[in-house]
Amino acid sequence: MQVGADVFAQCRRCGETWHVVVAVVPNRKSRVECKQCGGRHGYSTPASEKVPNPPSRKAHKSVPADPSRPLRSYSRNDHYEAGDRITHPSFGEGVVQSVSGPKKVRILFAMGERVLVQSKAG
Repeated sequence: MQVGADVFAQCRRCGETWHVVVAVVPNRKSRVECKQCGGRHGYSTPASEKVPNPPSRKAHKSVPADPSRPLRSYSRNDHYEAGDRITHPSFGEGVVQSVSGPKKVRILFAMGERVLVQSKAG
């Protein structure tokens, strides 16, 4: 963006979208002027042009399913360990990746990883 460039921005005074850049300062918001009413204000990238940030996820090594363990139906009242194979009514079959808290377990399903509740180890 440079001074004199035409940009789309919503004017806070009249609602017009055609603006011209009147000031650019590095690491700060640029200033724009409405071509309709002459109002000046800070420039913000319109929502339609913003690129959403992908959710940050830590890279985890997948724990493979332990075929010696039976496929169990998920229940919040059961306790699980890494490698357990489970089936969930909404998410399908999955493999327990880790216990992420006293009552939480990370499970990898075909559609992605989920954190579900479990009973405390007794």
